[in-house]
Amino acid sequence: MLAAYAARQSADDPLSGLEVGDIERPAVPEGWVRVRVRAVSLNHHDIWSLRGVGLPADRLPMILGCDASGVLDDGTEVLVHAVISHPDWTGEETLDPRRSLLSEVYPGALAEEVWVPARNIVHKPTELSFVQAACLPTAWLTAYRMLFINSGVTPGGSILVQGAGGGVATALVQLGAAAGYRMFVTSRDEAKAQRALELGAVGALASGERLPARVDAVMETVGAATWSHSVNSLNPGGTIVISGATSGDAPPKAELTKIFFKQLRVIGSTMGSRIELERLTQLVTTAGIEPLIDSVRPLTEAAEGFAAMAHGDVVGKIVFTVG
Repeated sequence: MLAAYAARQSADDPLSGLEVGDIERPAVPEGWVRVRVRAVSLNHHDIWSLRGVGLPADRLPMILGCDASGVLDDGTEVLVHAVISHPDWTGEETLDPRRSLLSEVYPGALAEEVWVPARNIVHKPTELSFVQAACLPTAWLTAYRMLFINSGVTPGGSILVQGAGGGVATALVQLGAAAGYRMFVTSRDEAKAQRALELGAVGALASGERLPARVDAVMETVGAATWSHSVNSLNPGGTIVISGATSGDAPPKAELTKIFFKQLRVIGSTMGSRIELERLTQLVTTAGIEPLIDSVRPLTEAAEGFAAMAHGDVVGKIVFTVG
């Protein structure tokens, strides 16, 4: 079957390990269900896999891709929840220490079909296209949990998003603005900052620039490069929600004195649950939110989409269509 997969890995040249072509259908665990893929969105996770982060070399070749929308064998239109918990796990799946994402242990979604446990299926509303639905299971679900579950801020409060162009950042702005939060962003790119304003942000500042007023929470995905700015941007009692550290996880200053003196909260946030994905899907549908999409390409052009993400030339989600 046609797929985009990691054939090799290179920390310095990750795209050199990407192959797009026919690959043998993988073995399927008993009881899993098939989804005939219609659309898949790209994530930085896919680039990291090609770098050798989170994907051991002994699992290659590995079909990449976490996010998919498609059709079950009976014709039901669905989304795929990408967090795969251990079969014996009974709690919330992101807390399972043995959990994985699609494309880490089990083959991913950048293919003509993907197989997942039945519990990982979420019904797709007819109001959402396959392309729109494919944006939700990773970046948008991450943003939903950061904003509505972990920030501790109610609508009307103020939120700073570090960065403006990526899938999580644009989802945060769109979701937050729709829910009545006052959303601010930082960016090194003027065009991306302007796009965030068009999506509903009330303010866009240069990276590291002082805000006009402190905020109630900061959504932090950048890490070391923005850490001190995030701490300094908070109201007393505010919260930093961390879901990534693309610039590294060792900031020059930990800012511990400011954290305890201002009674700040620092909360880690990873993906979201299947139930949260269902609620996100309902919110996007009822609020009429259209996920920002950077580009749509056929799966045969996956290499071009990967290159755009690797070079940072993206605002919103890159989506590949299948069939």
